[in-house]
Amino acid sequence: MTTLTLARPLAAAMPLMPPTGQAPEPQLDDGLGPLRQLVTQVLGPQVLAIDLDAVYPEDFLHALGAAGGFRGAVPSESGGNGLGLPHVIEVMALVSQTCLSTGFLTWCQTACARYIAMSDNTELKRTLLPRIASGELLAGTGLSNTVKSCDAVEEFRLSAKRIDGGYLVNGVLPWVSNLGPDHVFTTGCPVEGAGPGDDGLAFLLVDCNAPGFKLVDCAHFMAIDGTRTLACHFKNTFVPDAMVLSHPGQSKAYVRRIKPGMILGQMGMCLGLAQACVDLMHQSNRTHAHVNRHLDDQEDELAAELAALRAGTTAAAQALQANPLADIVLDILKLRLAGGELALRAAQSALLHLGAKGYLQKSPAQRRVREAYFVAIVTPATKHLRREIARLESGQAVCAA
Repeated sequence: MTTLTLARPLAAAMPLMPPTGQAPEPQLDDGLGPLRQLVTQVLGPQVLAIDLDAVYPEDFLHALGAAGGFRGAVPSESGGNGLGLPHVIEVMALVSQTCLSTGFLTWCQTACARYIAMSDNTELKRTLLPRIASGELLAGTGLSNTVKSCDAVEEFRLSAKRIDGGYLVNGVLPWVSNLGPDHVFTTGCPVEGAGPGDDGLAFLLVDCNAPGFKLVDCAHFMAIDGTRTLACHFKNTFVPDAMVLSHPGQSKAYVRRIKPGMILGQMGMCLGLAQACVDLMHQSNRTHAHVNRHLDDQEDELAAELAALRAGTTAAAQALQANPLADIVLDILKLRLAGGELALRAAQSALLHLGAKGYLQKSPAQRRVREAYFVAIVTPATKHLRREIARLESGQAVCAA
């Protein structure tokens, strides 16, 4: 089996690139100006508290939503801005460039919004989706176990039983982020008697205030302890049909619509983190270029790879926006793998460029290393991505979820 490695040039793995010429430098979208100002003035001063004191940036998330940061995830009739997945990724990259934890929360919010937008539940699109798009209602995504279970990485942790008017759900999800008592989140699990396979699942929007549901504080994490990541306990928790995104018999087609965008959306974290690391390297080179030039990964090399990765991501996002069923799943998996690996290389190089200064507790360089490892292990993790790429390239069937 052939796999990509951190030492392999990014260009060898890049799909969906412009056919001629060097990848262009990323251009700033004037429409993001108010969001940049919000990130600089509101999020920037909170980064150390988020990282070291596990402060959950709830007020910033509401403000980001009110400023339009989540609206690309939903259609205009549900309060969206019509800019789609490319805008979602641009905003996420902007936020992640300052704080990866908050960039991840932006992914949680917009991923949940897209799950609802791409469902057949017209009532949720009319009622809750505009509130999520505006940031009034905060939302998480609990599909990590669903994705890994369908890809035979782990077992399902939840099960559902069909009853009149909805489903009873039981089990425990150990880690779901961007949660609170007044939040919602999505999850998917097998339904008793619905038959095996990825078409026997129900996908649900869960109200964290629902009877029989409980949020429980869980293990503490490095770098992302400010993401309000909690365990979700279901004990005969009733989820009404009004909160169902997909029933058994519909789920295979549903996840085929949502999964590529879910994975590609994470590229916002990769791009923003890598850009922040290149910026740190540039700062260090102002005074220490004479010694930094002996390190393996140089600023200009990583910047060129980042530009190529950004161009490939934009092309894929535009393709998915035009057709959610576009046959580019393998390309997206390779993009996401390359993004995570570039983030690791860039973070390590930034720390080595800064030297002892980068190793200080409050230095952004050491935080970026910890953040990069999160990008590499969040679902789908590097090992998961490599496995699915190998399966697709060998022609083996892969579960759609």
